[in-house]
Amino acid sequence: MATSLHVLMALGGLTVGLLGFTGWMGDARALDVPWLVPLSGLSLRMDPLGGFFLLLVGATTVPSSIYAIGYARGARRGLGAYALFVLAMAVVPLAANVPTFLLAWELMALASYALVLTDDRDPAAVRAAWIYAVMTHAGFACLLSGMLLMTAWTGSLTFADWPAAATTLSEPARNLVFVLLALGFAGKAGVIPLHVWLPAAHPAAPSHVSALMSGVMIKLGVMGILRVGLEWLGVGPPWWGVVLMLAGTLSALGGVLYAAVEVDLKRLLAFSSIDNIGIILIAVGAGFVFHSTGLETLAIFALAAAFYHILNHAAFKALLFLGAGAVVHGAGTRDLEAMGGLIKRMPWTSAAFLVGALAIAALPPLNGFVSEWLTFQALLQNGRIPRPELNLVFMLALAGLALTGGLAVACFVRAFGIAFLALPRTEAAAGAQEAGPTMRAAMALLVVACATLALTPTLLLPPLGATAARLLGDAAPSSREDLLTIAVSGDFATLSMPVIAAALGLGLVLPFVLLRVGHAPSRIRYYETWNCGRLLQTSRMEYTATAFASPFRRVFDFLYRPERVVEIEAHGESRFFVRRMVYRNPTRSLVEDWLYAPLLGAVRAGTARVRAIQSGSANLYLIYVLAALLVLLVLA
Repeated sequence: MATSLHVLMALGGLTVGLLGFTGWMGDARALDVPWLVPLSGLSLRMDPLGGFFLLLVGATTVPSSIYAIGYARGARRGLGAYALFVLAMAVVPLAANVPTFLLAWELMALASYALVLTDDRDPAAVRAAWIYAVMTHAGFACLLSGMLLMTAWTGSLTFADWPAAATTLSEPARNLVFVLLALGFAGKAGVIPLHVWLPAAHPAAPSHVSALMSGVMIKLGVMGILRVGLEWLGVGPPWWGVVLMLAGTLSALGGVLYAAVEVDLKRLLAFSSIDNIGIILIAVGAGFVFHSTGLETLAIFALAAAFYHILNHAAFKALLFLGAGAVVHGAGTRDLEAMGGLIKRMPWTSAAFLVGALAIAALPPLNGFVSEWLTFQALLQNGRIPRPELNLVFMLALAGLALTGGLAVACFVRAFGIAFLALPRTEAAAGAQEAGPTMRAAMALLVVACATLALTPTLLLPPLGATAARLLGDAAPSSREDLLTIAVSGDFATLSMPVIAAALGLGLVLPFVLLRVGHAPSRIRYYETWNCGRLLQTSRMEYTATAFASPFRRVFDFLYRPERVVEIEAHGESRFFVRRMVYRNPTRSLVEDWLYAPLLGAVRAGTARVRAIQSGSANLYLIYVLAALLVLLVLA
């Protein structure tokens, strides 16, 4: 039954993806079922933006469902929640009125909550599901408040009626709605400081679900921000974009810094998702600022860069989560310190993970490099804005993006090197087995997707720019493409990914050609790796994940606030002879310590005071009811 459902889900994802592609290309569709949803009925509309995100849902569902055939073979738990999760994500981009959107959004949250809680016997999974439920419903409360205000002020539940009516609203009213809706959508996207659910939920969820949550679900939060700031409320003030850029910079830096020291492989990838959402928000915020200052062509270019990174991140992050799932499936652990040597035992998974790591580190010639390069080019053109305070924000975003790029390389060198290279550190890693054929096929599909997205920016940028132009009012794009080269803002910058790929390929082949031309000896001499003069090299002599991350902990100790824990077990005869030593250096979350811990403490203190009124006296409770009734009558 599980296999059949996942096959059907893969076919359904293919159908959804094709439907989304036609909508992205401009095929408008509509569906109204008045009796299905209360208040105003089910209402769906296909526009280019909705089609783009529908394509994202379908394209990521296909490899995730194929992967699940081998990963979750025979497991029936969560099948219904998985199908409902994908269905709800497909409805969200198309929802055309408030009831339809909120119903689909809540179903998506409930289904993903059930999937996070797949292993309800694991205390960590239960805690992760609880955190996710609290954060997602706090975000839902913000969305509900903002949409109810817009409904009351515009007199309509239909999104299409809001843009015209929004022009009649006062500036404080528009700002209030933007803040409420942006908070709700940013919570789903995992923007710092609303990110705390994400690194807890991803390790608990099955890996194919994590691929969908990170590759698609959090992007729907970005879609909501785009709808709010560019469609529903019309042209906003520059500070909307400034807030998005600063939040994106903070998320990019915070996400990659915590990923760089994480030893749980799936938590590392979760923090990396926060980093990439930050990069997307930087580009989106730049588009908002350009739009509000009248630079429409640059706004389109910045939004096209954001759309490109949304596509790229869906491909390489889904690939990395599926690779991490294969490691967990084959080696039985998520702990980097318990891995090592997997490249010889899981060569297909290692190769796929390496491609994903190179892509997410934005190294050429893979797809992450393209979208980050486009984002840099958009930010570098801020000199055309004649406002120094806005130029300063762009400079901060540029510096943050550059630092993020360097840290991302170090992060994934550490992740791949510690997990897949050197010697196995545990018996579980030594006995790891390669993933099954369906799991390898799913990862291969995503490897092809990463390569295709890397080599075809000249084909993808025109429709991405057209989607951005549709949001902004059909202005002209600011990039020119021929078959091989992208030219940004005339001669400001150019990029040719096929040429870069060919040059790198030639650089790899050239040494072998020169050796052959120079008649170098072809005999290969095998010898053991240099072992510092030791007779026997063991895994205890290898670099550990903790040691690799130690420089980051020292430099950014104000952020990590690490706790050094050393446990020494000495021989009974003398304390100078050590039998065993354990060193741990766990980090702490600055956001949780400074924001959520005091907030939870205040809530607990408040509930403790309120609990005092629970006396158990029926007479006192009747007095409470009477007092509440009198207050309501006075207010009414």
